[in-house]
Order: sequence, then structure tokens, then C-alpha cells
Amino acid sequence: MTESMPPVAAHNSEARNRVILIVYTAAIFTSALLLFSVQPLFTKMVLPRLGGSPAVWSVAMVFFQSLLLGGYAYAHYISRIRNRAVPVAIHLALLVAALLMLPLSIASGWGTPPSSGYAFWLLGLFAVSIGLPFFALAANNPLLQAWFVRTGHPNGPDPYFLYASSNIGSFLALLSYPVLLEPALTLRVQNILWTGGYGLLILLIAGCGYLLLRSPRMDINARTGEDDAGAVAPSWTTLGRWIFLAAVPSGLLIAVTAHISTDVAAAPLLWVLPLSLYLLTWVLVFQSRPLLPHKWMLAAQPLAIAVIAVLLAYTGTPNLLVILGGHLLSFFVIAMACHGELARTRPDARHLTGFYVALSFGGMVGGLFAGLVAPYSFSWIAEYPILLALAVLCRPPVAERVPAWTRWYWAFLAALAVVLIAPAFSSGRVFEWLSINRVLLVGDVAAVAAFAALALRANRWKVFATVVLALTLARLYPPDDGRVDTVRSFFGVHKIQVTSNGQYHVLLHGTTIHGAQKMLNDDGTPVSGRPEPITYYDKDGGIGRGIAAIRGRKAGPLRVAVIGLGAGSLACAAEPGESWRFFEIDQSMVDTARDPKYFTYVSQCAPDMQPVMGDARLTFAGEPAGAYDLIIVDAYSSDAIPIHLATREAMAIYKSKLAPEGSVLMHVSNRHLELSSVVVGIAAANGLKSWAYGDDPERDAEYIFATSVVISAREPADVGEIASSSDWTLTKPRPHQRVWTDDYSNVLGAVWRRLREGQ
Repeated sequence: MTESMPPVAAHNSEARNRVILIVYTAAIFTSALLLFSVQPLFTKMVLPRLGGSPAVWSVAMVFFQSLLLGGYAYAHYISRIRNRAVPVAIHLALLVAALLMLPLSIASGWGTPPSSGYAFWLLGLFAVSIGLPFFALAANNPLLQAWFVRTGHPNGPDPYFLYASSNIGSFLALLSYPVLLEPALTLRVQNILWTGGYGLLILLIAGCGYLLLRSPRMDINARTGEDDAGAVAPSWTTLGRWIFLAAVPSGLLIAVTAHISTDVAAAPLLWVLPLSLYLLTWVLVFQSRPLLPHKWMLAAQPLAIAVIAVLLAYTGTPNLLVILGGHLLSFFVIAMACHGELARTRPDARHLTGFYVALSFGGMVGGLFAGLVAPYSFSWIAEYPILLALAVLCRPPVAERVPAWTRWYWAFLAALAVVLIAPAFSSGRVFEWLSINRVLLVGDVAAVAAFAALALRANRWKVFATVVLALTLARLYPPDDGRVDTVRSFFGVHKIQVTSNGQYHVLLHGTTIHGAQKMLNDDGTPVSGRPEPITYYDKDGGIGRGIAAIRGRKAGPLRVAVIGLGAGSLACAAEPGESWRFFEIDQSMVDTARDPKYFTYVSQCAPDMQPVMGDARLTFAGEPAGAYDLIIVDAYSSDAIPIHLATREAMAIYKSKLAPEGSVLMHVSNRHLELSSVVVGIAAANGLKSWAYGDDPERDAEYIFATSVVISAREPADVGEIASSSDWTLTKPRPHQRVWTDDYSNVLGAVWRRLREGQ
């Protein structure tokens, strides 16, 4: 790659070169800022269509990565046009056409999702709603860099520093959205500001075009030296390696996010952390003097892979920050190694746009695998270990340090695999010992892989095979905490755990328990009769007391709507003669609750139950007015919450479906968010009074947990004995807390209140 100054650079004055650098840097920075702020902005607009599922974010990433490829390909082809005015005119016309589609909005005809195929429906919605504006933005980075080269600026031969500037803009946009924009501004105001920013960007790009057209003519395809290797186009092998190096960290980004959300900490805004680290790696590797040298990252990569392998095998409950930090730091190191290889092998500026096409194609492939293929192919987060193993192949080829040793490596590895895998298909003492010591087992094999990579400098395929063995052992030897079945759908990975003594069946979504059933008595005999709801639904908890109070107030059979099915626990809270109607978005949850091998609440208490399928905001709005004595909203237990079910407009819908003396009972137990005040606020905005309840029976061993609920009604008499109970607190809205609406919510504020109040 040449570092010489183009001869025409001498025709630009120092002041002009300064203006060129400022305008181009500002345009690329602004474009990236808009590109990465539109992603959370528009995705938040779409979330209510599919129950606020975190999977919407994964599909959104697939869409954005795919359209990024389209934008990069477009930039690649129009930058090859020799007449400089034509690409400028074409791109400005595209930007203006995209501007006519703003402000952002969901396209008409895409209001109600289908009963299946959510991912493909989402891709279509994104395409028709924001496809053109995003496509135009996606093309800016490579196109403006190609124009920058043609301006004759002294830095033109190596314009990749502008890519770092682009990723700084992306990084800042990503971090500022949940911290600054979402808490302070409504979606409408955010949309208006974003549209204004788009208009400003058009002016900046017009300025870039003007500076290009006023610059001395030059041909970036002209040779700058007789033996310039940059004149040779990259081979197909090189292109394939670029694609692979971009695909692995792109897929890992989605996979690590899915894993930590499912198995580590189902916390709000968690997706921001891995995506921020991913963008930061692009900033660091394309610096002229990288803060973290590439050789350091290559040396650390095998150790990072070994750390993740051990963490995947570990099932204990140590410090959450240690586990979370281990995954994120290791992901950062792996991404740095992969992206550092891309930066090291980047081509001459004349092949710049083709390089970016390869990068975006790889990003799309990785995103498609982790975001679309894997969820439909695996019942667990299998894409994480798969991509982790493939990361080994991102290492550059090296000469083996001790060939006399490494030539026997395959035989050694085959023997080791037989010795360690064979016991997994038996049930003897060896199997038990290996299961108990699974972390040590996996850690030792992962350490062998790291030793082979660093000390022996073994062929990367040998290291790859060793890592595969370590990850296979983590899967073959289950933890000693009972049997676990997994069910995966668009809405996440559900685990049905049978405790080691078989006494309880437990439903988990991520790390959050969403229901459980006692199957055996303490003496080991099967539980007989009607199942007793436990976890948050036992008769002495907030939900059970709320139901009893409304039943006592009516002194007759209740008409109840329940939003959220879970394990079906509340099916057994109904009494004979009552009408209970369940609303559920996830068919896999319905199938699990109906399957007697998992739970028997539905089969024994409501065998003819026909839940209403779909997002509750859409399906519940179609229910008859005044139809229910009690509406139970049970969709807020710990992980990514469906915000659109806790807004002023949502409460207005609930209120319209209540009978004259009806009540709304909302379950707000949550490890990470303080939601009681949110519910009190949206209830008050609809003229309802609210009573809050919170208790901790300290019966976790019996799977009966602390529960927080809020019940809202028009008058105190509507909630019966609750109004005079010392266990329930009549609660008023907090005077300075903004009411959540469909246009405004503040998740970070809810997180802060939970931390501040220490609940």
C-alpha cells in the first residue's frame, strides 16, 4: 500500500486542504450519527407491533446490515464513474428523494403482524418504511471516502482514518440515545430533530461534492509508482477472507447479546454494551497509531476464547459483573483481533469501495446467521459457541514453532477426544466425576488450545479443533442441577427445568423465572388434586389477594382477562362458573403450558382454554367495552419489558374494557426496573386511583417469591377490602415524574429509581 502524496496535492493550498478535511470529516461523522440514531429510534417505533420482544432488535440489525451492503455496493459502482459530476448529482438526487419520505413513520398497511413469520414481516416493514433514507445514509461512508481521495488531499492515499471518524459518530449516537435522547425527548421530537439532521447532512454532502468538483482532476486508478502493488485488484481469496473476518464478529455481536440476555442477566438496555464495544473496535483498529497494537490482540484472542468456553461451562452464581464482564471483554478482544486483521490487510485507496463492500457483505452474512438462521435452527443459543470456534480461523497463518511436536497433535487430540467424550454416553462414576468437574474439564481443554496457539504456534485448524472439543464437552456434560429442556421462538429461549430431585418444574425466560409447579410432595409422592399456583401467583401473594378482594367485592363469578400466560398458573386461580380469557403473543408458551409433561395447570384447570394470540395492545383493543371485572396484566417480570403495555394509552384501553366497578391489576415485580410509579402515573392520567402491594414471604426454596403489584380502579369501593387493608398503600403519582405514553418512555429512569431506592 502506497503512502506517497498524489502529485496533484500540490495544487491545493494548505487552507483549502484544511477546509476539505473539516467538511468531509463533518459529513461522515454526521452521517454515522444519523445512521446509528435512526436504528434505536425507528426500532422503538416498531416494538409495540411485536410485544416489545428483544428479537425485534436482532432482526433490525439484520436489516440494517443487509441494507448497508446495498449502500456500499451502490457507492462502489457509482464511484467508478470517471465523470466526477455524475456521482455527485446522482447521490444528491437520492438524498433529496429520501428526504421526501421523512419524517419517519411506519408505512400504511403494516399495522398488524401476521400469525407467523414475524422476522420476514419485520424485514418488509423496515424496507418499505425507512429503506430509502437508510440506503442513502449507508452509502455515504465509502462514497465520501472515495471522493476525498479524488480531492487530492495529502491524506488521500490512506483515507481509512475517516472510517474511524464514522464509527466515533456511530458510537456516540448509540450511547447518547438511551442516556440523553430517550429520557428527555418524545419520539415525535426525536423524529423531527433527526429529519433536521438529515437536511443538514444533505448540505454537508453538497459541500463535499462542490469541493470535489473544484479540485484538480486526478485519477485514483493511476499508478503512483512503477512497482505499485496496490494497482493489483484483490484476489477472490483475499475477498473471501475479508468477508469471513467481518462475518464472525458481526454474528458474535448478536450471539453474545442473545446469550447474556438469556443466560446471564436479562436486563434492559443490555444490547447497548456489546454493540458499543463492537463499534469501538472499528474506531481503534483504523487509527493511524492504534491504542491497542494488533499483535497484542492476536496474543490475547486464544485466552479470550478460553475464558468464554469456561464461562459457558460454569452454571454457578458468582458475581454478576464478573460473568458479564468476562463475556463482554472477551468479545471485545476477539472482535479487535478480527477487525485488526481487516485493518492490517486493507487495500490501496483505489480499491477502497470494494473493500467496504466485502466488509458489509460479511457483516450481513454474520447477522443473517445469528439473527435469522440460528433462531429457527437451534433450540438454544448454539450460534455463540459455533462463532466462537470460527473466530480461531480468523487468526493469520503462521509457521509452527515446534514441528516435531505439532505433527503428533492430531493423534493426541483424537485420543483426548475419545477419552473425554466416550463417558458422556454412559452413566458410571467417570461420567459423574466429569459432570461434577465440567468447568475444570472444559477449562483444561481450552487451556490446551491457548497453549497450542501461543506457545507452539500450531496450525489454526488444530487450535480450532481443540476449541471445538472444549465447547462440545461443555454441552455433553450437563450441570448437576436437574434436567433442562429448551424451547426457542421469535420471542426468546424458554427453559423448562426439572429440579434435581424432580420436585419442581420451573419455567424460565432468560434468567427470570416465569412460573413453576410443584410435582412431588416432600416425601416423593406425586402431588394430587388441583395444582396450587406458586411463584408470584400463590393465594397469599399480591396477585392472589387482589383476585380474592375483587371476587369478594362482587360476591359472584368474575369475568377476568389475563395478559400473559406463562406456565398457566393463573388458570388454577379461576373458580367454577367464572369466565377467564387469556391473551398471549408466543405460541411456544401456549404449547409449553398445555403439555402435561411440563405443567398441568392448563390441562387440569382449563383444558378447553383458547387463548387469544397476538400482541395484547392489538388484540385486547378488539374486546367488548365493559366486559371484565378484573384485568390482570402479567407481562413485566424482570427482562425486556413490553413498554407499550404500560403507557397512558394502554391504560385507557384497559379502562374501556372494565365493567363499571372493575379493576386493573398489574404485576410489576422486576429486578432492574422500578415500575410501580409508572403504573400509578398512567392510571392517574386516566382518572384511576392506585394501591401498591409488595411483600417477600421468604419462601424461595418453595418457589414462592417476593411480589410487587399495583391495582387501579375508579373508586375505593371497586377494590373491596384492599382500600382499607394495611398491606396495600394508596399511592399518588410522583409530582415530577413524567407519565409514560406511546410517544415517551424512560427506561433508564426506571433503572435509576430501582438502584437509588435499593429495592
